[in-house]
Amino acid sequence: MEWYFAKDGRQLGPVDHDGLVRRIAAGEIAPTDLVWRDGMTDWTPAGNVPELSATFAETAVVEVPPAAVSGTGPTSPYAPPAEQWSPPGAEAVAIPNYLWQSIVVTIFCCWPLGIPAIVHAARVDGLKARGDLAAAREASANAKMWCWISAAAWLLLVFLLAGGAI
Repeated sequence: MEWYFAKDGRQLGPVDHDGLVRRIAAGEIAPTDLVWRDGMTDWTPAGNVPELSATFAETAVVEVPPAAVSGTGPTSPYAPPAEQWSPPGAEAVAIPNYLWQSIVVTIFCCWPLGIPAIVHAARVDGLKARGDLAAAREASANAKMWCWISAAAWLLLVFLLAGGAI
């Protein structure tokens, strides 16, 4: 089983289990240093991993909240080395991208206001796939807002032109 660990802002590894245990025993890896191996859903403090915690027998296990050590967020330099990894539950979150609506208002309504809608709509799925759900929701809300603005601008223009013809 190959392990990866984070030290001094860098992702290191792979190292086998015995090599990781030797590094822990030598004091190279602290209980708060993040580790990851295939089968784990996220980077976790080494002291919180059951199969490594015995190695830290002399050291108190430090409980770190999962949100504080998430190895997948946009500010984290670490990402699991798996090729197509995504955080658990990311695929189950329904965040609409409003792409087809953005295209429709761009073509039929007001293209200068529809372009920002397309730009925001195109970002939603990528952000969701990376697990950045807050940014995906924001991009979705922005796409929806620009769709409404574009449609409202078109209706206002139609109303003004119809009012001027009468």
